[in-house]
Amino acid sequence: MVDSDEVMAATQRSRFDAVHKWAATVAGVVALAFSLYNFTELQKKPEIDLALPHLMRIGMVGMDTHFYVQPTVSTRVKTQDVEIVRGARFKLTPTGLIASSKRPVFYWKEVGTWNFDPAEEWLSYRWSGDPAPFLQDKPQQPIFLFQADSWSFQPGRYEGSLQLSPSRGPLTQKFCIIISKKAVDEIRNGGNREGIYFFRNDLPKFSGSKYSGCYVRETD
Repeated sequence: MVDSDEVMAATQRSRFDAVHKWAATVAGVVALAFSLYNFTELQKKPEIDLALPHLMRIGMVGMDTHFYVQPTVSTRVKTQDVEIVRGARFKLTPTGLIASSKRPVFYWKEVGTWNFDPAEEWLSYRWSGDPAPFLQDKPQQPIFLFQADSWSFQPGRYEGSLQLSPSRGPLTQKFCIIISKKAVDEIRNGGNREGIYFFRNDLPKFSGSKYSGCYVRETD
């Protein structure tokens, strides 16, 4: 005759084995699904984000206007592919009272770096590379120099855009900039010494005014 305790123990072992196998199967399915998800994500093309800084810089060299823009370029997810950004375009359009004035034609001249002299409190720009496609495999903040030949600002409001050209299609960020007569005179008068002047879009004193959200010279 079979002992009842042995029967109970055998039943419990059988249940345990069944639960164990079921749990192992579920864990295997979950692991497989997770692996497939990761594989699928890695096969995707990288999605690039473009964000403008709160500060842009403007200068003149002779009769040519320079615009220095340092955006943040980043990818949303990590993938096996590396995106290539093949070009950069910068546009500026006069609006309102100056809409009929000459529209500048900017071209991507080069990329560079900033050098600050604390003793002189002077910011200077230095070339670091030619305008060429670059790999987007990690967050970057390249300094683009765009130039408009034989053109200078008129006081007023301008609508602008920065466009990068990765293989997935163009990325565009729009902005506005308001330049006063005081700022125009400052930039023009500094052309001979290659002065560089910054404009911000987050200055508290302009919040809620017609300047709100636009890049404005701090001294305005």
